[in-house]
Amino acid sequence: MDVTELLESASLLVPEEAATEDDISVRDVWDYLAHDEWQIALGLLEEFGDGQPLPLMFWEQLAEAAEQLGLERSAAWCHWRCSEIRNGMIRADLTLRPSAEARRRTPISGHGVLRPMWDIGNLSPTGGVSVSIAGLWVEDMSVLEPGGRAAVRLVPLTPAHWAHVETGQRISMYEDRTVAGTAVVLEVHLPGTAMPTR
Repeated sequence: MDVTELLESASLLVPEEAATEDDISVRDVWDYLAHDEWQIALGLLEEFGDGQPLPLMFWEQLAEAAEQLGLERSAAWCHWRCSEIRNGMIRADLTLRPSAEARRRTPISGHGVLRPMWDIGNLSPTGGVSVSIAGLWVEDMSVLEPGGRAAVRLVPLTPAHWAHVETGQRISMYEDRTVAGTAVVLEVHLPGTAMPTR
C-alpha cells in the first residue's frame, strides 16, 4: 500500500465520534489526505491513538506510512505502540540518580533504545533479587539527563514477570549492579487490556 492508502485505512479504524484535544475529527484527517498533506494527517492520527486504545493494525499502518515518508521518530513511536499492545505497558515517574552517584555520565535516549533491568519485587530461586527487562520510552523528551526526572513508558520483555505490578509501587532501574534510578508506577496496562489496572 502507498502512504495515502495506509493513512486512509488507519483512519477507518478510528471511531467516527473520536476527536483530539483540539476538536479535530477523522473528517479533518480526510481533508488533509485529499490535499496530500500526509505528514499532518499522520500526526493527527497519532493523536487519536493517544486518546483511546486503537487496534494493532492501526499502529502498524501508521508505522509503515511513517517509514515511507522517512519520518524516523514517528515510525519509532508507532512501532513502540505496537509493542505496547503486544506486551503491555507500564507508565511510571522515573528519577535517574545524579552522575556523581551512578555510573551513567551521559543522557539516555528517550525513544525506546534503552532496555534496562528492573527490580519489580520478583525473587530468584535462592531468595535474591531477580530483575526483569523492559524497554524505556521517555514521554515528551528526546533524552533524560542523569539526575533528571520524567514520565516514562515501559514495555516488558516478558509480560508475565510484570503481572503483579500495580500503581503506586516503587521499582528500581539497573544498568549494572547498582541502582540507576527509581520510579513510581502510575499506570499498568496488561497485554490485551484497554484500561489501566489500579
